[in-house]
Order: sequence, then structure tokens, then C-alpha cells
Amino acid sequence: MWAQAFAQGNVLNYTPPRKLVAKPGAAVESALPLELRSGYHVNSNTPSDDYLIPLRLTWDPGPLTAAGFLFPQPRMEKYSFSEKPLSVFNGEFQIVTHFKAAPNAAPGPATMTGKLRYQACNNSMCLPPKTLDVSLQVEIVK
Repeated sequence: MWAQAFAQGNVLNYTPPRKLVAKPGAAVESALPLELRSGYHVNSNTPSDDYLIPLRLTWDPGPLTAAGFLFPQPRMEKYSFSEKPLSVFNGEFQIVTHFKAAPNAAPGPATMTGKLRYQACNNSMCLPPKTLDVSLQVEIVK
């Protein structure tokens, strides 16, 4: 089931990741599948210019701590509003988070919550920046 980014006309959708099972102290990873509506792009996590809003994923404190992120290879695309190509993502892609479970994580189910910050644009305009709430179901096992 897709969670929708209603404020931007459902331009960016994400599929909640499948439940992540982790042992206390273990390193685990989870992929957040994303899909942009055709004709739109978002700046990559490493935008071409300082003034561009990067794609950022953050996770709130919980039984897991984000230990790093793996973003896809961005595309360099030329748009009429920019003199040089921009580092963007479009279509379907995913962000992988490398997590570390706390050594004292309590066994049982938990929910990790986070935020995905982005700005979607098409060939002629950019929509206002948006922050999308994301979540991940976690099961801590002994």
C-alpha cells in the first residue's frame, strides 16, 4: 500500500518497507522504495548547487540508530531553467538505511519513525519543499 504525499498532488509515493528483524547489537539494513510521478524529479542527496534542496532521510531515536545511508546513483539532467545539468532522481528508486540495534534494545515490536525532506520539480517549476513522514516496523528478537 502506498503512503501519499498529498500536499504535492501525490507527486512522491513510498511503499512502507517490510518489517525489519534485528537482534540487540546487530547491524541491519532496510530499503525505502520511492516513486516519483512521471515528469517530476527531486534533487539528489548531493545537489549540483548550494541553493538546491537536497533529498534527506532522517530517523528519530528508537531501538535502531541510523549508521549510514546508501542513495542510488543520481542522474545528471539538463532542464530549461538551469544553465548546467542537475543531479536528480526520478522514476522509481530507493534509499537504503544501515541501522545498528542498541545492545540493550528491548525484545518485541517497535516502530521507527522518520522524515523524508525533498522538493519536487518538473521542467518548468518547482513545488514548495515537503517533508513526508515515513515509518518502519521493527521486531527485536533475542
